[in-house]
Amino acid sequence: MTTKITAAITAVGGYVPEYRLTNAELSTMVDTTDEWIRSRAGVEERRILKGEGKGTSDLAAPAVLDLCRARGIDPSEIDCLICATVTPDMAFPATANLICHKIGASNAWGFDLGAACSGFLFALTTGTALIESGRYQKVVVVGADKMSAIVDYTDRSTCILFGDGAGAVLLEPSTNGFGVLDANLKTDGAGGEFLHMKAGGSLKPASAATVAAGEHYIFQDGQPVFKAAVKSMADAAAELLERNQLTGDDIAWLVPHQANRRIIDATANRIGLPAEKVMLNINRYGNTTAATIPLCLWEWQKQLNKGDNLVLAAFGGGFTWGAVWVKWAI
Repeated sequence: MTTKITAAITAVGGYVPEYRLTNAELSTMVDTTDEWIRSRAGVEERRILKGEGKGTSDLAAPAVLDLCRARGIDPSEIDCLICATVTPDMAFPATANLICHKIGASNAWGFDLGAACSGFLFALTTGTALIESGRYQKVVVVGADKMSAIVDYTDRSTCILFGDGAGAVLLEPSTNGFGVLDANLKTDGAGGEFLHMKAGGSLKPASAATVAAGEHYIFQDGQPVFKAAVKSMADAAAELLERNQLTGDDIAWLVPHQANRRIIDATANRIGLPAEKVMLNINRYGNTTAATIPLCLWEWQKQLNKGDNLVLAAFGGGFTWGAVWVKWAI
């Protein structure tokens, strides 16, 4: 009988830029207040990548190097790198290729995956399949976004939410039952009209008119997005537990996408987890899109124990949503 190969997370890395954009500073840019932002979104500050000529790869590269140091490997040992992002350095080449070049991952192939705030979960599940195939030994999954590049800092409904950052995990084969054990992922393109960027794609190429109309920023119709997120993220996590005969008592941590405190609370309540078992750093980083979940793992890794059951859950533009069960291997 062949032993089942699972994809274990064997190292975590992270990076956030130094510059802190506080609510106080934001209130000088748009009509808002610290109290209003905290009560609506739970954000106190967010990190911003400053400087000319810097893109998402400049967030991701240090996160992956951090991961390599943690595992004691050279970047040349990486077989494949998947970058989840909606803010690629450019339309092509893939940001994954630029990351590999910057860190010296000369033997890796790689590609970008776009699923907005669910991007890390989708990329993690894809990387898991590569490991389970038996063909690859070291797959890096990095979630990275420079959201400040597509945020309209005159729109108080969105600019208060987003920040820049990157988080990465290394997947390696395990025969001990650790790693990514199940995933419940969903998409519904009907939700596209509520959360998108209007121009810059093949549907509406960039022009002087699209720039003048402010169509290269995030567009979000808040109410339908919030309503769908609360239900979908909680449903995905509950379905995942149910089909694996797990309850909240079996789960050490919920690792939720950091979009909004109220959405996170709804998911935790649905699967019966108290607040102390929920990773929460939205107050310090805001919504870093594909980077939120790996940044949580990076910050909490010292509190995680080998064998802990984690539920990773997200909701994002697309609509995309899902939940992943991970048995911690470190």
